[in-house]
Amino acid sequence: MSYSTLSHLNLIHQGKVRDSYALDPEHLLIITTDRLSAFDVVLPQIIPGKGEVLTRITDFWLNRTRHLIPNHQTDIPLTTAIPDTTVCTRLRHRARIVKRLQPIPIEAIVRGYLIGSGWQDYQRTGTVCGIQLPANLPQAAQLPEPVYTPSSKAAVGAHDENIDYAATEQLIGSTLAQQIREISLRLYRESAAYALERGIIIADTKFEFGLDDTGTLHLMDEVLTPDSSRFWPVTEYQPGISPPSFDKQFVRDYLEILDWAKTPPGPELPEDIITRTAAKYREAEQRLTTI
Repeated sequence: MSYSTLSHLNLIHQGKVRDSYALDPEHLLIITTDRLSAFDVVLPQIIPGKGEVLTRITDFWLNRTRHLIPNHQTDIPLTTAIPDTTVCTRLRHRARIVKRLQPIPIEAIVRGYLIGSGWQDYQRTGTVCGIQLPANLPQAAQLPEPVYTPSSKAAVGAHDENIDYAATEQLIGSTLAQQIREISLRLYRESAAYALERGIIIADTKFEFGLDDTGTLHLMDEVLTPDSSRFWPVTEYQPGISPPSFDKQFVRDYLEILDWAKTPPGPELPEDIITRTAAKYREAEQRLTTI
């Protein structure tokens, strides 16, 4: 789903989930759609309401973490970019005017538990992205300390690739690489502690960052959402199995049983999977943001 009705603006980037429009040299309009990607493939169907949930959750975390790092939020009214009141009303829960930053070409991934590609890596090598871990850890085990395991950012339709920390230093320089690693770990630790109080384990997550014209690092894009994180219910967590989740892992698990090469085009999802996925996203929002 795109939002091509915004014909008065220049669509400069259509990502897997977000459409970015140019407003001026300093600002973008970002619209979070209901598209769903899995294994870096955009699936043919939408998850109704998903974009609004992701936008509200991101707003919540950006407000909560602004004492740690600046972010891309602005207080510019949406009507500045969308003067048509009908369209503005339709998009108000999924569109935001943000600072126009220079994106850092890595995804800053933090893992607190052994799952997903990290678990697969550990089974083969005893490490996660080259980081040595204790022997004989079960699937979904909590790690002794959260680990930072960055990946390269891929274009739509391509696969992100895990890279080691040394590769990030080569890409962006040692000072910026260290700054991103340190703030990513701090963001994860503080946010995971908060979520745990609300019955959610944040098993892992990814952050994205950008620089403003002064070279100041900013948190950007989505933050600690069911698209960018694994959320597990505390009450159903058990080491040794892949726990149920409040995120798109539910869709990934369904796709894993299909005869699909994980390349475009993605397979059609049953209506039941779509409905249950939408419900999981809404429950994650309710648990995390309801005071």
